[in-house]
Amino acid sequence: MFYRENGQFKSSYRADQQILPIAQDRLAMLVLLLVAFVVVPMGVSDYWMRAILTPFLILSLAALGLNILVGYCGQISLGTGAFMAVGAYAAYNFQVRIEGMPLIASLLLGGLCATVIGVLFGIPSLRIKGLYLAVATLAAQFFTDWAFLRITWFTNNSSSGSVSVAGLNVFGVPIESPVQKYLFCLIFVVVFALLAKNLVRSAIGREWMAMRDMDVAAAVIGIRPVYAKLTAFAVSSFIVGVAGALWGFIHLGAWEPAAFSIDRSFQLLFMVIIGGLGSIMGSFFGAAFIVLLPLFLNQLPAWLGFSISTALASHLETMIFGALIVFFLIVEPHGLARLWSTAKEKLRLWPFPH
Repeated sequence: MFYRENGQFKSSYRADQQILPIAQDRLAMLVLLLVAFVVVPMGVSDYWMRAILTPFLILSLAALGLNILVGYCGQISLGTGAFMAVGAYAAYNFQVRIEGMPLIASLLLGGLCATVIGVLFGIPSLRIKGLYLAVATLAAQFFTDWAFLRITWFTNNSSSGSVSVAGLNVFGVPIESPVQKYLFCLIFVVVFALLAKNLVRSAIGREWMAMRDMDVAAAVIGIRPVYAKLTAFAVSSFIVGVAGALWGFIHLGAWEPAAFSIDRSFQLLFMVIIGGLGSIMGSFFGAAFIVLLPLFLNQLPAWLGFSISTALASHLETMIFGALIVFFLIVEPHGLARLWSTAKEKLRLWPFPH
C-alpha cells in the first residue's frame, strides 16, 4: 500500500512530464544516491571498490552509450570496444602531449575523438542496416586493433602498444585511492545518465525511436534519417569514448589494445540485451548482471561446502552464464528492466487484480 499516486496532483505540463513524477520514486532515487555517495565509500572494502564497483560503473556508462544507439535508434553495432579504445588512447595522447592538460578535459576530448570515428563508421548506416551494418561496425574493431598496434604515434612510440598513466588529479585533488576512483567514476555516471535520460525524452530522442520502429514511416512524416542516425552514432560514441577513457585511466592505469578487444564489444552488447533495449535503467541492470554473476558463480561451491578445480569452475561459469542469458531472453525478451517495470506496476495496482 506504500506505492500509491493518490493525492499527487499535477497542475502543469512540466510537473506531469518530469523524469520521476511519483513522489516515492523521487525518494527512492534520493536514498539510492545517498547510499552510493556516502554509505558505500564508508562501508565497502577497497577490494570491492577496485575490482567490482568501479568496473561496474564504467561498464554501465559504456552500456548506456551503446543502448542509445541499439536500443533507442535500432542501429546494430559490434564496434563498441573500438570506440572505447579510441577514447582511451585519444585521452592518453592529450594527457601526455599537452602540458598541464586537466584530467576531465582529456577524458571529454577523448570522447569527442571517439565521436568523430563513430560518425565516420556510422555513415554506412545511411544505406545499410541489420546484419550488414553490424559487419560494417565490426570493421571499426579490426581497424583500431591494427592502428593502435602498428602506428606507434598513438602509443607515444611504445612498440608493444601498451601505455600507462600516473599521478592523476582533479583541481589538485589526487585520484589515487579506490574510494577516490569510485567517486570520480560515480559522478561521471550520474551526470551522463541524467543527460541521456533527458536526451531520449526530447525531440531528438523521439526521432531516434521513430527510426527504430519504422524508418520509412519516419522519413514520410518529415524526420531526416541522415540527421537521426548520425546523431545517434555521435552521442553513443561520445559516451562510449568517455567510458573507454575512464576504463584505461581509472580502472586499469596501464593498458594495451587487447583491453578493448571484440570480446568487450560482445560483452557490452549482452549487457544491453539482458538489461533491456531502450531503457536507461536497463543499462545498469545489464552491467550488474554481467559483473556480479561470475563472482556469485565462483563463490557458490564454497558456500555449498565443496571444492572444484579451477578449470572446471571456469567451464561451469561459462555454461551457466550462457544458459541464464538464454533463459532470461526467453522469459522476458525486453530484459531485466521490463521485469522491474512490471513489478512496479503490480505494486501500484495491488491488491486489485486489474
